[in-house]
This record gives sequence, C-alpha cells and structure tokens, in this order.
Amino acid sequence: MDPREEVIQAWYMDDSDEDQRLPHHREPKQFLSLEQLAELGVLSWRLDADNYETDEELKKIREERGYSYMDFCEVCPEKLPNYEEKIKNFFEEHLHTDEEIRYCVAGSGYFDVRDRNDQWIRVWVKKGGMIVLPAGIYHRFTLDSDNYIKAMRLFVGDPIWTPFNRPHDHLPARKEYLETFGKTQVGNHAVDAAA
Repeated sequence: MDPREEVIQAWYMDDSDEDQRLPHHREPKQFLSLEQLAELGVLSWRLDADNYETDEELKKIREERGYSYMDFCEVCPEKLPNYEEKIKNFFEEHLHTDEEIRYCVAGSGYFDVRDRNDQWIRVWVKKGGMIVLPAGIYHRFTLDSDNYIKAMRLFVGDPIWTPFNRPHDHLPARKEYLETFGKTQVGNHAVDAAA
C-alpha cells in the first residue's frame, strides 16, 4: 500500500444535499488512487506532521517548488473568526490563479475537486497529508464531522488567496489547466475531455 493513502484518500461523491461534512460516498463506493488524482494535477505527499519545523522532506519540497511563504490556518468554530460565513465561502466552488498548497498538521478535512467529466471527487486529507491543487482547477473545501483542521499554507512569493467562483473559464489559469490536464490519452491520440 502507498503510505500516502493512510493520510489521503479520494472517492467519487454522491449527489446528496445532506450535511457537507459527511463522507458522501457513492453506493457502491468508488475510490480513486493517488495516481488518478495526479492525472488531474493534484499532487500529494505524506510527511511527518509532528516534526514539520525540522522535516528535511518538507524543506526539500519547499526548495524544489519555490514555496517561500508559509503560515497556518486553523478552521474550527472556536478559532476562525466569522466561522459560519468562511465555511460557506470555502465550500463555494471556485478556482485560484495560483496553486493551492495545504499541509494538514492536525485534524482533517475534505478538498473536493472536479474530474474531467465534471464529477466531484472528495479528497480526505488527514494529519500528515499534504496536497497541491493546480492553478485553474475548480474545487472547494469543508471540514469533516470532527470540525477541526490545522493546515500549513504554502505559497510562491507573496500569498494571493483570491477565489474566483465558478464560472471563470475565461481566466488564463483555467485555460492552461484544461490544456495541461483536461485531455485524456487514448492510444496515441489526445481526447478533449470537455468535448
């Protein structure tokens, strides 16, 4: 088993309107591998969350990918000002013009991303899991039923957290995302997933 799968799991979501913090598995359950997520541009690592200050692997990732900025965000009713409003905003489908990098150092939460057929994939990130959502991917975030995550946020240069709620297909970041990850290979032919 891939050790990352102990801290990051992914599955296709059902269409239920029940509490967004529930797992929302389809029946039967449809899990995805981390390789399938990588085909959509979603990168993942398993790191030592208890020693993030001295973790050589984290340091190497930051150097290789140019993540010069770092801070922490705690999402829970007690720690996040305007919690209800922020959770609602996080769960609004959106994209960013830069990568979104989140490293879960405590707790857990769900990052939902769209596949090539516009189906929701739920990515459950637990303590020790780090994911990178590529610029231009439509996504959203919510807590799970434990109602707590502490995440390290990384960024190249000065952080820009601007969400562009769907639809923003005209943005260069969205066009570049579709050009890079929106096509599937069938034999030697690229097939446009949007077609």
